[in-house]
Amino acid sequence: MLSAFVSAFRVPDLRRKILFTLGLLGLYRLGAALPSPGVDYPAVRRCVDLVSGGESAGIYQLIDLFSGGAMLQLSVFAIGVVPFITASIITQLLTVVIPRFEELRKQGHSGQATIAQYTRYLAMALAVLQASALVALAARGQLLRGCPEDILADTSLVGMAVAVLVMVAGAALVMWIGELITDRGIGNGMSLLIFTGIAARIPSQGKAILDSQGGLVCTAVCVALVLLLVAMIFVELGQRRIPVQYAKRVVGRKLYGGSSTYLPLKVNQAGVIPVIFASSLLYLPNLLAQFTRNGDGATARWQDFIQKYLVSPTNPVYVVTYCTLIVFFTYFYVAITFDPRERADEMKKFGGFIPGYRPGKPTADYLNHVLVRVTLPGCLYLGAVAVLPGLIPQFGSAGSAQSLIFGGTSVLIVVSVGLDTLKQVEGQLMNRNYTGFLR
Repeated sequence: MLSAFVSAFRVPDLRRKILFTLGLLGLYRLGAALPSPGVDYPAVRRCVDLVSGGESAGIYQLIDLFSGGAMLQLSVFAIGVVPFITASIITQLLTVVIPRFEELRKQGHSGQATIAQYTRYLAMALAVLQASALVALAARGQLLRGCPEDILADTSLVGMAVAVLVMVAGAALVMWIGELITDRGIGNGMSLLIFTGIAARIPSQGKAILDSQGGLVCTAVCVALVLLLVAMIFVELGQRRIPVQYAKRVVGRKLYGGSSTYLPLKVNQAGVIPVIFASSLLYLPNLLAQFTRNGDGATARWQDFIQKYLVSPTNPVYVVTYCTLIVFFTYFYVAITFDPRERADEMKKFGGFIPGYRPGKPTADYLNHVLVRVTLPGCLYLGAVAVLPGLIPQFGSAGSAQSLIFGGTSVLIVVSVGLDTLKQVEGQLMNRNYTGFLR
């Protein structure tokens, strides 16, 4: 891995892309630490330290993890990537429900650009709603319950409107930074922003585990983390290789084809996307329940249900719901990104076939059969990685924030994004080597 990055820095074009990506990630971390106007930042820090690991903070910790700690601090980038992720979920669901979106998806690059534009508009609408809810909760003292201090210095209508406007603008800037990284940098922009937010909190949370639990527990957590990394990398690189042969064909006076290759189907074909989607959907009921809570502390029955069953990661209802959402989004995302019929038609168009299966529908049926069987262990692996670390008593006793940072979801995001970025770097290096060889 290190040799690939060293070789990349020797190539001027790749070096510019890597430095461009690092610069934007640094800008993102600066915005995550910059407080919004009207926010009493010292009071926010005292409140976060006071309620850290408590139930009130635990409601938002997974989403706060994606923002690198910016949400609970009410910084400029407090909303982070959550509106864009939620908008992406909705637009991808609409491609199945609404024929217009299905037609746009099949139109290629132009259709994808139109869907991306719809996603941006929807993300901005969701950012307005989320920023308004966040500021309203902070003004009513329900964002960090248990803290006696006021974290908003200006609770007037104008002051709260300015804070909402700044957070919405920050969400738009985060979305723009992510798209810039994807288009002009290295790796997937939104995934790298989440990766940066998690990585930025690892040193402080590791020190917190060391101070609270001692060196023995900290060492055990580090050893378990290394073993988990090795197991995840093994599964992430696992794939089912389907042999494909191409028949010989004559074009003009030249003979083409006659080669053998394979079609790789990864065990975890969906990557970390299902976990992010499931986490985002589980966050919305909690936010709605907190936002509609009465000022006198009285709660409705549905709010009590959410608070009791959809907040604690150790609750059986939470575990079952989380795993069900992960399984659903795994199959859903794989069905969107990998269409067996399209792959079968492409192979038939270029004279390819799978030995033992006729081109066309038999090939598509075989690919669909293999894909369903391969995806099953992949989604079970994602569900186990997401929920099992939080169920270990000793690991959970390190504090909810720390267990999230060193839990399966965080490690899965780090491994998936790291491997994907490394593959992109190696792919671009290989393309440049082939280009130089042909020249």
